[in-house]
Amino acid sequence: MCPEALYGGAAGGGKSDALLMAALMFVDIPGYNAIIFRRTYSDLALPEALIARSMEWLKPTQARWDINHIWHFPSGANLAFGNLEYENDKYRYQSAAFQYIAFDELTQFTETQYRYLFSRLRRLENTNIPLRMRSASNPGNIGHDWVKRRFLEEGPKHGRVFIPAKLDDNANLDREKYIESLKELDPITRRQYLDGDWTARHGGSIFQREWFQIVNEAPVDCRKVRYWDKAATKPKEGKDPDYTVGALVGEKNGQYWIISIVRFRGAPLEVEATIKQTAILDGIETKQYMEQEPGSSGISDIDHYARQVLKGFSFWGVKTTGPKEERATPVSSAAEAGNIKLVNGPWINTFLDEFEAFPQGMHDDQVDAVSGAFEQLRTPEPAWVLR
Repeated sequence: MCPEALYGGAAGGGKSDALLMAALMFVDIPGYNAIIFRRTYSDLALPEALIARSMEWLKPTQARWDINHIWHFPSGANLAFGNLEYENDKYRYQSAAFQYIAFDELTQFTETQYRYLFSRLRRLENTNIPLRMRSASNPGNIGHDWVKRRFLEEGPKHGRVFIPAKLDDNANLDREKYIESLKELDPITRRQYLDGDWTARHGGSIFQREWFQIVNEAPVDCRKVRYWDKAATKPKEGKDPDYTVGALVGEKNGQYWIISIVRFRGAPLEVEATIKQTAILDGIETKQYMEQEPGSSGISDIDHYARQVLKGFSFWGVKTTGPKEERATPVSSAAEAGNIKLVNGPWINTFLDEFEAFPQGMHDDQVDAVSGAFEQLRTPEPAWVLR
C-alpha cells in the first residue's frame, strides 16, 4: 500500500467519498486514528460535504459523534475532521498522532501545511496499520503549482501515486445535468473541473500567481495604507456586480506585503459601516485612501467619508487616470521581481484567481485596490488632501 496518493482532476468524480471510504478502512482496529482536513470548517459543514456524508453513513451504526467533530467507534478507533484556515493552524495538531491523514481539495492548502502534517503520521511499534497520506483535488487555486509538481511531475520517481478523477467515476451523479451546470463557468475553469486538465490556466497577461510568495506575517514596522475601491453597483440577485474592496498593503525597504483584503458587496449603509469598522481595526496610524469617482458626485462622496464616516482618521480621496492595465504595471513589475508577498489568509484564493486572470477576468476590484495602495506607498504624500 503506497504511503502517499492524490485522486485529482475533474469535479464530480466522487473524490470526497473516496477519502471518507479510505478513512474508514481500519476503524475496527483499536488505536486507529484518522483525520480529514478542509481549509475551513464551513467547507466541512456544507450540505453533502464531508461531515454531512459521514452522518449519512455512520449514524445508523454504533459509532458515536461528539461536539469536537470526531467519530468514536466501538473498537476505540477515531475519525476526526479538522481545518487549517490559517498557516499556523497546523501547529494545533503538533501533539497528535494519526495513521491516516487526508486533505480534501488539496490545492486550497499551502505546501508547508501539507508537509508539516507528515510529522503527525505515526504508529506504535508492532502494529500493522499502514501509514497513509491521501488527498483529493481539482486543478486550480493557490496550491495548483506545488500539487502538480509533487504528484504529476515528481510523483513517479518518489513513489507518489496520482489517480486521475473523471466524471464517469461517480455512477450516482446525474452527469448530463452536471455538465450543463459546468457550462456556466469560464472556459479555463470548465476545462479544470470538467476534464480535470492540470495544464489549463487562466491566461492573464500581466500577473502570474507563482510570483507571489505566501508568508505568515509582515514586518511590524512597515509603513501601511488601506486603499478602497468602492463598487458603484448595488448587489442584485442573479447578477455579478463589482465588489467593494479594501487592500491593506505595507512597505519596507522596497519590499511590499499585502496584509489583508476586505472584499464584499452591500448597500451604501453596509459599505460605510464596514469601511469604518475596518479602519478602526487597522488603527489610527494606518492611512486610508479611496478612489474618487469622476464628477461632482465623486467629490461629494469623498467629502461625506472625510467628514462623517472616517472622521478622525487620516483619509484622502484619490483621482485616478489612465487605463487599469497601466496602473497595475508597477505592481506587476514588483511582483515579478519577488518584491510583493502575501500574508496568509482566507482571502488569498480569490485574490490570486483575479490577479492571474487580469485583465481578461470578470472582476478587477482587488487589482484596482492594490494598484491604488501601491501608488500611495511609492509617493510620500498624495497630490491633494481633502479634510
